[in-house]
Amino acid sequence: MENISKVCLIDDDDIYQFLVKKELKGSKMVDNTMVFSDGSKALDFITSAQDKPDELPDVIFLDINMPIMDGWGFLDRFIQIRPRLSKEITILIVTSSFDPRDMERAKGYSEISDYIVKPVTRNHLVNVLKDL
Repeated sequence: MENISKVCLIDDDDIYQFLVKKELKGSKMVDNTMVFSDGSKALDFITSAQDKPDELPDVIFLDINMPIMDGWGFLDRFIQIRPRLSKEITILIVTSSFDPRDMERAKGYSEISDYIVKPVTRNHLVNVLKDL
């Protein structure tokens, strides 16, 4: 399998960010990981890079519960800008929420490829990335 050029991690937990970056680097499957602590900052970046496919992520790991703009707000805005993006981006929900209402709500978004409940191990990350 080819390496994934860019992964975008949107999560407000500093420790989780550190661990996922470390695991992705250790997997040797991801060339670059960018991190945003809320959906608004991530959307600003994606919008500014919408015509630059090399700068856009291939995969987004999206948390649901964050301050400023949560994962649901991100998804709603992402759907609006998606037609203008110069490449397809795969979105995976990676959250600590095992609330059945969140899981059901996620099914309503065709943009979501998977719903993963934290914690996530390197093996789990590798398997998810291999399946993409």
